[in-house]
Amino acid sequence: MTRLLLCLALLVPACKKDEAPAPAPAPAAPAVTKDGVRRIAVEANTKGYTPDKIAGKPGEKLMLVFTRTAESDCISQVKVPKTAAPVDLPMNKAVEIAVTVPTTGEVTFTCGMDMFTGSIVADPKS
Repeated sequence: MTRLLLCLALLVPACKKDEAPAPAPAPAAPAVTKDGVRRIAVEANTKGYTPDKIAGKPGEKLMLVFTRTAESDCISQVKVPKTAAPVDLPMNKAVEIAVTVPTTGEVTFTCGMDMFTGSIVADPKS
C-alpha cells in the first residue's frame, strides 16, 4: 500500500496540464560583421520566407543566410536580383547570398517557381 501511494505521489505532479508553455526565445538580432555587413537569417518553408520583408539603410551591404526547412520543389531554389542564376537551397543547410539594399524602393527575391516572394526595402531610418 505504501508503494502504491508513493507511486501515485510521484505521478501527480507530472500530470499537471494547467502549466503554460515556456515562452519562445526572442529572435536573435542580426549580426554585423567587422566589415559592416549585416547578416540576416531567412527561413524558406512551405509558407514562404521568414522574414519576408527586410529593411535596410540605402546602400547597406547584407548577407542573407537562407535555410530551407521543408521538402518542397518550389522553395528548393531562390532567385535574387543580380545573381547569374537561381541558387539551390539544400535542406537544412545555410546558404549565404550577398545583396545590397537599393538606394530607394525595394528589390524582390523569389522562389524557383515565382510563387513565394520576399523583399529588401530601402528605409533610411533603419
